Amino acid sequence: MKRHNHTEVSDFFFQGFSSFQEHQITLFVIFLALYIFTLAGNVIIVIIIQIDRHLHTPMYFFLSMLSISETLYSLVIIPRMLSSLVCRNKSISLAGCATQMFFFVTFGINNCFLLTAMGYDRYVAICNPLRYTIIMNSKVCALLVWGAFSVGLIVAMTQVTSVFRLPFCGVEVAHFFCDIRPVMKLSCIDTTINEILTLIISVLVLLVPMGLVFISYVLIISTILKIASAEGRQKAFATCASHLTVVIVHYGCAAIAYLKPKSENTRDQDQLISVTYTVITPLLNPVVYSLRNKEVKDALLRAVGKKHP
Repeated sequence: MKRHNHTEVSDFFFQGFSSFQEHQITLFVIFLALYIFTLAGNVIIVIIIQIDRHLHTPMYFFLSMLSISETLYSLVIIPRMLSSLVCRNKSISLAGCATQMFFFVTFGINNCFLLTAMGYDRYVAICNPLRYTIIMNSKVCALLVWGAFSVGLIVAMTQVTSVFRLPFCGVEVAHFFCDIRPVMKLSCIDTTINEILTLIISVLVLLVPMGLVFISYVLIISTILKIASAEGRQKAFATCASHLTVVIVHYGCAAIAYLKPKSENTRDQDQLISVTYTVITPLLNPVVYSLRNKEVKDALLRAVGKKHP
């Protein structure tokens, strides 16, 4: 690895997918196609929820906020990754790297807590239906969204400040974007304290929301099982299926990426996991909610004039 005096380091260089050198164009085409589908899918969901009065409910308000957050999250990473696949210039300034890390962490954590808010919404809708409109009023929904975003901002400021106060000697980031661990590895000094801080934050922002969603679903399932009619049970399960699918993939990928021992996976395995949560997960949201959710499918049909209101 090339070494520099830390005062000279003004740019980092992404190694990107260097071990797949002969497949760079193929990867570019695949990721570009996935990115276009992600953008189109999330934008369509936001527009449909906005224009269709049947979807003006807390559940779909949270879904539109998640779609906006997922769009911004992918915007922070994927365009830069695509340019690195086809351009010779794989450099990024320290300021650019810090900015990318800040927004990546902000929107990544925002997504986690928005999914938790959606879990709470499903819990109230199924376990306390008579008081649903009182509990999930517009003020509560706005506070939950603002709370999710605030946690993301606070954690991002803490992480970026702690990482970029380090002196850097290495310049080659063993990744395709400025993730926390690969950037910390370039430091000239021991980063044990930073790694402990990162692990504590990862545990809090992943396990706390996961725990809350798990508790919500234990209560939801126990309530659903008490419903007398099979049709009622099926309808109640159907309203949760889309959310639960997204939650399992989202938290699963993030937990594998940030809660595993740091030396357990190879760089290629780490990148595969990262591709899943930066490219695949944002696409999952519109796909799952448009294919599995009858209300969204009906709203799409109404929007194109194939179904009457």
